[in-house]
Amino acid sequence: MDVLFGYAKEKINVNIPDENYMATLVPNHVELDLTGEEEVVRSLKAPIGTPRLKDMVKPGQKIAIITSDITRPMPSYKVIPHVLDELHEAGVKDEDVTVVFALGSHGGHTEERMRHMVGDKVFETVKCIDSDMNDTKHLGTTSHGTPVDIFTPVAEADFKICMGNIEYHYFAGYSGGAKAIMPGVSTRNAIQNNHSAMVRPEACAGRLEGNPVREDIEESGKILGIDFIVNVVLNEKKEIIKCFSGDSVKAHREGCRFLDSFYAIPLKEKADIVLVSAGGFPKDINMYQAQKALDNAKHAVKDGGIIIWVAECSEGLGEKHFEDWMTGHEKASDMIPHIKCEFILGGHKAAAIAMVLERARIFLVSGLEPDFVRSVFLEPYSSIDEALKDALKIMGKDAKVLAMPYGGSTLPRIG
Repeated sequence: MDVLFGYAKEKINVNIPDENYMATLVPNHVELDLTGEEEVVRSLKAPIGTPRLKDMVKPGQKIAIITSDITRPMPSYKVIPHVLDELHEAGVKDEDVTVVFALGSHGGHTEERMRHMVGDKVFETVKCIDSDMNDTKHLGTTSHGTPVDIFTPVAEADFKICMGNIEYHYFAGYSGGAKAIMPGVSTRNAIQNNHSAMVRPEACAGRLEGNPVREDIEESGKILGIDFIVNVVLNEKKEIIKCFSGDSVKAHREGCRFLDSFYAIPLKEKADIVLVSAGGFPKDINMYQAQKALDNAKHAVKDGGIIIWVAECSEGLGEKHFEDWMTGHEKASDMIPHIKCEFILGGHKAAAIAMVLERARIFLVSGLEPDFVRSVFLEPYSSIDEALKDALKIMGKDAKVLAMPYGGSTLPRIG
């Protein structure tokens, strides 16, 4: 069986022996009507839980459009022009609109990257800026004790529009919705407090109700006051297949239900070997981002099995605290009690990898130096074929291999 896996900006064909091939997890078939920018226009004309955007804003208001940074596949350049059309219909002037790239704890962008994300015309028409953790306004505190400290241009805007793509998130349940605010334009202290609840079992992929991380995110959004969202669901080619606009909770919930119909994949049993890709650029730009695919794969591998994790990691580990944790522990298992007694943003993803290593070996196919990969408790490979060959030797001639070419999106559900 030949399966294509995304790696950086290319596709790599992998041949899995027929006698070992179990299945390839691909999105479910869903009937679609409009797609792409036509679907965005449809959604903006029929928002969920709110009037149309053009009927909500007023001339003279300062508008903040908060959208994803380069580490997310959100096609802002396809969505923002149509949002601006709605604003223009209401009489809003371009000089009153600011596009804010929600960095969370990530690094900033060059002008070239900003242009790439929103398109030349938008970049040259409205102000485009990165969020800044050092320039915030305190608006309150959630019931979970999270300070709502928001990037000042967002906090002071008269009207806030949050954009993003909806996919599974390993402890917030789903991305999208108010996640553009928390962690998008919040402070490190706020993000750490919110993310500290990730160690609770209710904080898991595909769960909203009772998920302490998601509930805290939405309470932060409520304190700020999110006026409108525009969230999209993408297919495996990163094309828009559905758009959900309107109320920050109601529209987001509809988007999550659609995501489940498309990306929650039933699986009768677990595999000996799981071959998983983060999906290529930008999801495998560093290990910090590619970790989401690994976390989805853990639901599909048997205890004692092997996960072959395909992620180029051209920018290395990707986050200082994550790097400190991955390189600063004698054993991977030491990170698990550490995160329980001292939650550190960045360290949380390292601890999540350590939790996977408690159950399975991880072969990392990347561009990283082999000795460095070994130093962070993973087994290095430069070739998917070689990794699979060795995994089959270890697990035996009857080992079953599950392919997850869209590991960052598809969520295996056993039963």
